[in-house]
Amino acid sequence: MVLDARTGEVLHSRNADTRLHPASLTKMMTLYVVFDAIRRGEITLETKIKISRKAAAEQPSKLGLKAGQRIALRYLIRGASVKSANDAATALGEAISGSEAAFARRMTAMAKALGMTNTTFKNAHGLTESGHLSTARDMTTLGRHMIYDYPQYYNLFSRQTTHAGVKQVSNTNRRLLQNYKGADGIKTGYTRAAGFNLVASAERGNERIIATVFGGTSSAARNARVAELLDMGFKRAPSRAKLSKPKRPVLGDIPAVEPKVIKVQPTITARKESPRPAQRPDRAPTEELLLAIVESVDNNVSNSRDEVATRAAQNQALTGATVTPVRRPNNIVQAAIDTAEPIRKPAQRRIITRASTSGGRHWSISLGKYTTRNTAERLLLKTALQEIGTLDEALRKVVNRPRGWEANFVGLSQSSATLACQRLSARGHECEVRGPGA
Repeated sequence: MVLDARTGEVLHSRNADTRLHPASLTKMMTLYVVFDAIRRGEITLETKIKISRKAAAEQPSKLGLKAGQRIALRYLIRGASVKSANDAATALGEAISGSEAAFARRMTAMAKALGMTNTTFKNAHGLTESGHLSTARDMTTLGRHMIYDYPQYYNLFSRQTTHAGVKQVSNTNRRLLQNYKGADGIKTGYTRAAGFNLVASAERGNERIIATVFGGTSSAARNARVAELLDMGFKRAPSRAKLSKPKRPVLGDIPAVEPKVIKVQPTITARKESPRPAQRPDRAPTEELLLAIVESVDNNVSNSRDEVATRAAQNQALTGATVTPVRRPNNIVQAAIDTAEPIRKPAQRRIITRASTSGGRHWSISLGKYTTRNTAERLLLKTALQEIGTLDEALRKVVNRPRGWEANFVGLSQSSATLACQRLSARGHECEVRGPGA
């Protein structure tokens, strides 16, 4: 398929609607969906992604990511676009949709919204799988949308080398980029079942041509054929043409991952008499406890914790209040609810600031893991004082992990979490932004 990218006019086609294995051309759609998720605020370039065993076990080409490793989303994007790394592609899919299978369904839905009627995706990387098929026409359509829908990211495909977080990687399309005048992307693909595939774009003056080849016998033969097709396109395309950008897909056509809403069912108990209400425990007593802790941070954290436990027990005895939340692990909203419950035993006490998670405050930041709870709590208190402007609305939560006590601020908006992490990182503190459900 040869296309005038400016107008969408087909300049040449041959067997363009034959369904074939796309190989790593698949990653064009993987990246397109990731860019769409970033645009919609589902994730950010700085979000740290935890690598699953499945992603780490993908076949080459790969970055060599390790299970359990955390890496910023931007480096996974670089690895998938430049190196064509399969482990990076799978990690991207899992980060956006929770599983690669769910992400593949989203990829297929996006393809339909883009008008790619003969394309079905089964994975995020393009390794051969039954039913995972596309056509030269559909991939050319996707290439055109990538150029015009996300021009801010398109330069990734022209980088001959880039750093992907774990190592420097080279572009799989660098020979065409080096040898064809005006070439600036976009994606290669190869498997035994597919042969050598390529979607390429080149710009000369006011003209931009996209050419797609499936089933080349070698990378050299494929590149030579693509160069011939691009030459044909530049000869046939008018020197001047009105730019008619493709329309973005309608968001309603794409399944979105909706945030889970957690409801807390109140515990209703019958009383024989109605005692006079005591002072609300989320008012002055809690604030007094917080002030006492802050004032004693630099003196003795362990003494402060004993004092907190004593006052909390007295407060519970005074109010008789109980909270019975619906327990659901690994949820930012529930974490905030958990930290707001009255303290029952010293070993289970939690230190809180505010319990409000309204306004989309489902984001959190992690300051890393520490050997003792005291160390983690002390760091959270000091950090809250240093960043009172950005963390004033946050809850402090210490979680016992297999490798230590993790210090977290939860109940943040995305913008507040990102800003706080940027400010802390600038001062040399370890910091990681986590989205809803992380």
